[in-house]
Amino acid sequence: MNRLPDLSRFELQCLRKLWNRGEATVRDIHGDLDDPPSYSTVRKIVERLEEKGAIERVRKDDKAWVYRSAVSPAAMLTKEVRRFLDAAFDGAAAPLVAQLADMKEVSLEDIRELERAVSERGTSSEDGTPNLKEDVDAAE
Repeated sequence: MNRLPDLSRFELQCLRKLWNRGEATVRDIHGDLDDPPSYSTVRKIVERLEEKGAIERVRKDDKAWVYRSAVSPAAMLTKEVRRFLDAAFDGAAAPLVAQLADMKEVSLEDIRELERAVSERGTSSEDGTPNLKEDVDAAE
């Protein structure tokens, strides 16, 4: 697949359940969801994920199709984070981290882990800051 698909929140949630299992039927995915909608709704979402190229049929297990992901979790999550940063924070990560801190959703240890990750990763943009957009473009 050349381009990563745009996914709804629920499509991404179903895809994450599939990533956790490796391969799964619609019934498996439905059973793994917290407070799931109807089985037919999940089946429709799986069909949509297949149409978008995010998953593929592997084999038929009795009467049910078994699916697996056609996109890597790292590439898809990088794309989704970039999309969120662009929409909510004009592409800047610092305001997101500040917002998480204000919400008490990030600890000092989390910040230290972020510092380590950035320092280990190095930089890729002209101003010396990490550039997630380049990572997404490379994945697509």
